[in-house]
Amino acid sequence: MTKLNYTPTNDPNRLMDEKEAASLICYSVRALQNWRHRGGGPKYVRVSSRSIRYAYSEVMEWIDTRRVANSSQMI
Repeated sequence: MTKLNYTPTNDPNRLMDEKEAASLICYSVRALQNWRHRGGGPKYVRVSSRSIRYAYSEVMEWIDTRRVANSSQMI
């Protein structure tokens, strides 16, 4: 039987809190909060009025959409 190389950290559906998501993209929690208010940040899940989570796959997709090959490319 083949053993799967699965850990919770590489689960694309794993939900992260603000602190973990901010750490993943090397920004502050406050930056994520501003993006939620103004738009432009990764998609998020509002679990309750005071609980926000980010899906790992959504954060990684957000990062991928901002990749550029040279400085003449616009975001």
